Amino acid sequence: MELTRCTSCLQYSPTLIPPTFRHQATPKPSLRTISSTNATVSTTRVVVKARGGGGGGAGEADTAVVEKPKVIKRFQVSEGHPAPFGATLRDGGVNFAIYSSNAVSATLCLIALSDLHQKKITEQIPLDPLSNKTGDVWHVLLKGDFKDMLYGYMFDGEFSPEKGHCYDASKVLLDPYAKAIISRGEFGVLGPEDNCWPQMAGMVPTFEDQFDWEGDLPLRYPQRDLIIYELHVRGYTRHESSGTQFPGTYRGVVEKLDHLKELGVNCIELMPCHEFNELEYYSYNSVLGDYKLNFWGYSTINYFSPMIRYSSSGISNCGRDAINEFKYLVKEAHKRGIEVIMDVVFNHTAEGNEKGPILSFRGVDNSVYYMLAPKGEYYNYSGCGNTFNCNHPVVRQFILDCLRYWVTEMHVDGFRFDLASIMTRSSSLWDSVNVYGNSLEGDLITTGTPLSSPPLIDMMSNDPILRGVKLIAEAWDTGGLYQVGRFPHWGIWSEWNGKYRDVVRQFIKGTEGFSGAFAECLCGSPNLYQEGGRKPWNSVNFICAHDGFTLADLVTYNNKHNLANGEDNKDGESHNNSWNCGQEGEFARISVKKLRKRQMRNFFLCLMVSQGVPMICMGDEYGHTKGGNNNTYCHDNYINYFRWDKKEESSSDLFRFFCLMTKFRRECESLGLNNFPTSERLQWHGHTPGKPDWSETSRFVAFTLIDSVKGELYVAFNTSHLPVTVTLPERPGYRWEPLVDTSKTTPYDFLSKEVPEREIAIKQYAQFLDANLYPMLSYSSIILLLSPDENA
Repeated sequence: MELTRCTSCLQYSPTLIPPTFRHQATPKPSLRTISSTNATVSTTRVVVKARGGGGGGAGEADTAVVEKPKVIKRFQVSEGHPAPFGATLRDGGVNFAIYSSNAVSATLCLIALSDLHQKKITEQIPLDPLSNKTGDVWHVLLKGDFKDMLYGYMFDGEFSPEKGHCYDASKVLLDPYAKAIISRGEFGVLGPEDNCWPQMAGMVPTFEDQFDWEGDLPLRYPQRDLIIYELHVRGYTRHESSGTQFPGTYRGVVEKLDHLKELGVNCIELMPCHEFNELEYYSYNSVLGDYKLNFWGYSTINYFSPMIRYSSSGISNCGRDAINEFKYLVKEAHKRGIEVIMDVVFNHTAEGNEKGPILSFRGVDNSVYYMLAPKGEYYNYSGCGNTFNCNHPVVRQFILDCLRYWVTEMHVDGFRFDLASIMTRSSSLWDSVNVYGNSLEGDLITTGTPLSSPPLIDMMSNDPILRGVKLIAEAWDTGGLYQVGRFPHWGIWSEWNGKYRDVVRQFIKGTEGFSGAFAECLCGSPNLYQEGGRKPWNSVNFICAHDGFTLADLVTYNNKHNLANGEDNKDGESHNNSWNCGQEGEFARISVKKLRKRQMRNFFLCLMVSQGVPMICMGDEYGHTKGGNNNTYCHDNYINYFRWDKKEESSSDLFRFFCLMTKFRRECESLGLNNFPTSERLQWHGHTPGKPDWSETSRFVAFTLIDSVKGELYVAFNTSHLPVTVTLPERPGYRWEPLVDTSKTTPYDFLSKEVPEREIAIKQYAQFLDANLYPMLSYSSIILLLSPDENA
């Protein structure tokens, strides 16, 4: 998620209730009656006598009162346990435990799947604050038949937003720890009575829940070896041209995993797959004649639940089938040697600002889960109405529990954290006593202050489970905190390198003054990461991502064209560092189109020869266009769908080039180093060997790189509008041989062994190479390999 977000994120109608205190706890009776929708419940007191007994004589009888489990129709109810949080199989039943420090009463609501859309609560089980509460944790253990049963909670207490409390006993709330959230079953389809926010409830686990992992184990690739592919689950196979049996689903992705294998990808980064409401922005879009949806999913409702409507089974089996479908995707990806990283959004939730709905966190404990100002206002470092209170002790434990769950239960290989800088800000309960146990002199830290050693990042970085997976930060937020190169890392965090993106875009399109910065990017950005003790692989390099222009649009448009969003082209980033190659839009002269293809190859070649971890954006491999729209968050249509028909059309062109370049990178030992390259391995050159030009007017960068597999590489970029003939470094007894030249047409842009008449094509360079020269056209890049000179 980029710094600019949609401007229509919050369209709720305010339904605030005047502040009032609506409930007072009542004393625990010796015999109580619990009313529910369908049953009456009572407890039974049984007198048990025991004989005391020394010396074999009859002792005085001691009397104890034992409460037998209460029976609510088909459920036995007992006190339960305060840990772990959530609904957990235990002691032959299901233990429910939830944290709420400010509620004065709590009720567990059981909802049959058949009752959910009728807005009925099947059973209500009030929790006794004396027997069903330990500290600030409410808990209860139930035994019985949970088939097709869901659950939620009702909390009562003070409704005073100015004090940070938003309790409403009429709301059935989601458990933050629920493992599946059930509401609507089909993506984009309205709920009963055309409701965009129908009642939701959590899945109750059963002893029958199981999945055959077939011995699946983590792949544990060294991060330096990754080639990441940013993928949207629905968009990847939703277009009719995918030909999949289950389009737009986890299973649909599985059907097309072989495409990624062919592309050379060994890691997919899934855009948000936590439960979100795609109808959050639902409104008619008169520009396209369809409806705006929350397509990207950066608005989480529940962090433990996979997005149910990304599964082919929907809400069947109360979400268990959806959980298994996600697991199936991970298992099948691992079988193909592909790791799975999740894009997670722990910076805000779908409850938005004070006008947003009460779904879960706000109604459970608003002042704990959100970063609040002294009078209850929501801090908005996320740009979406609220900010998750990440460094509060309870919240950071929640985040840790969640991440551990996805690693241990769902087998994911890592996480990319959206707007991760928010996780480094102090909580709204921040003070030295709260964090360190005692006050510190001069402790002036206020809410939202960036922390040099944030407790959450510390805990994650040193967690025995999470330390072994990939942790990638989007190191900025919308509150102006930009930490690229400075994110607290403990030696294991990587970052989306936004500076790499900006510099490479500037240099490749021919902007002066970037040759030196471009060279830093090629080396893995040591200017950002070396001093802090990190490695090249701590930089995740990318040219394009879901935010901003696609690769094709980057070379086709100078300006954003976001009118299709219905926001008068006011949304999205205006500073894109793009260049249309001389003519705006897709309809252009043949010469312009040829230059655009060349530039796309230049960008990708740069990505593949740079130290660090490359990331490819879905669809860039065939030149997907969004018509110049750089903020397509709201489109569930062809704009965001992967076009498999277009991919087939380009199979002999751009896609081929992408596949060959990823293969070349994997084969080279020197591309993806564990340490920053030194002069022993890398030498810089200009138009002549050993004389690089770092001046403000330079548009040429070249280097040689010693490779234990390939021998030695010569890589050069000419981003000038003028051609140039370069003098190559002399290597006695060896000869430079062309491999890649982006100015050539397919298949001669990459002279792989399968190219017909390859030897003839190489001989066409002979007169230049005999003189140790190579001609480069404007806006082109090359890779040459050193081979023995048979004529030497």
